[in-house]
Amino acid sequence: MCGRFTLTTDIENIMNEFAIDESINVDYKPRYNIAPSQKILGITEENGKRILSEYRWGLVPFWAKDIKIGFSMINARAETLQTKPAYRNLIAHKRIVIPSDGFYEWKKIGSDKQPYRFQIETKKVYGFAGLYDQWKSPTGDIIQSCTIITTTPNTLVKDVHDRMPVILTKENLNIWIDEGTSDKDLLLDLLTPYPAEEMISYPVSKSVGNVKNVNPELIDEIPLNSK
Repeated sequence: MCGRFTLTTDIENIMNEFAIDESINVDYKPRYNIAPSQKILGITEENGKRILSEYRWGLVPFWAKDIKIGFSMINARAETLQTKPAYRNLIAHKRIVIPSDGFYEWKKIGSDKQPYRFQIETKKVYGFAGLYDQWKSPTGDIIQSCTIITTTPNTLVKDVHDRMPVILTKENLNIWIDEGTSDKDLLLDLLTPYPAEEMISYPVSKSVGNVKNVNPELIDEIPLNSK
């Protein structure tokens, strides 16, 4: 799964890297410990323009009776997108790219767990593949929410965890976000592990396990005997 990630670059870099045409109600600052149910940035294509806006992390389908369903839908498995009711109708027209520059996973070491941060080798910002939906609350509020798609791990991530988020190459990102693409087989073929040889990882402080900790030092590499 992907339960925590980072986005620490500046907004100008995000706008340029993803060729974004417009941002809507975005209140951005660098973040070092993004957690489920929080607001995150998402990019969609609408009428030929790439739009950056905020989404609640944890998909709430339009038919949901309660927003709490989102807590169990922060990730969607690539292998079962076409069989899960919440996802199977979204892949054709409600795809999203979620900017990130690193994600955390925890490795079990005996009875302990050690967090690691994973990045692409260039350390640049990249995009997770995701799906989104809109939900109307009983009070009439419209909630935009999303989920991050996961796949089997590459050899680097596999040493730590049995799943990894789908990181899109630039070519795949252009296909994934294209609103004119609806070929499900083509889209599903994009949901593969990012090449291990193009990624790096390193251990970080266990403090990242507490969502209240949001300081920049969370992304610093630590010796493995540190807390």
